[in-house]
Amino acid sequence: MTTRMKCALFGLLTLFFLGGCQEKEEGLGRFGMLDDSTPEYTAVAFLRGIYEDDNLDFAKTLASKKMKRILTRYHTNGNVQRHLLNLKYDTVTITPQSAGSVGRSEFADKSTVTIFLSGMYNNNKVEDLRSLNLIKEGGDWKVNEIEADTYL
Repeated sequence: MTTRMKCALFGLLTLFFLGGCQEKEEGLGRFGMLDDSTPEYTAVAFLRGIYEDDNLDFAKTLASKKMKRILTRYHTNGNVQRHLLNLKYDTVTITPQSAGSVGRSEFADKSTVTIFLSGMYNNNKVEDLRSLNLIKEGGDWKVNEIEADTYL
């Protein structure tokens, strides 16, 4: 083998191994396979933006104009958790409840997604449900309203 071929082979092997070292973005949903064009994806991502991010910027990108104004008034994630959701968590797992949701969301303009929240707050386990009403704005799903647990 010539020196040129050895260098090319070395370069290809290096790219192959380094390409496998990249961190993959964590998916949403039960198995990390929730499609990003569904209302469930938007609802889970919105709540993760409130509970896991340092500020509300990401959650505001997934909110309708009405919800964006409300989030802006509360200023911080802690205030939104305390006053808007009435649920505080130190750590939380967010799971969409998809039982009975048969249909094609790409043709719908409105959707209601029930989210199961489970986590810890002050060393106590806290589990609750929230329903998020979503609307389609410009072809994207946006969170428009948060309802309290309708099953109680």
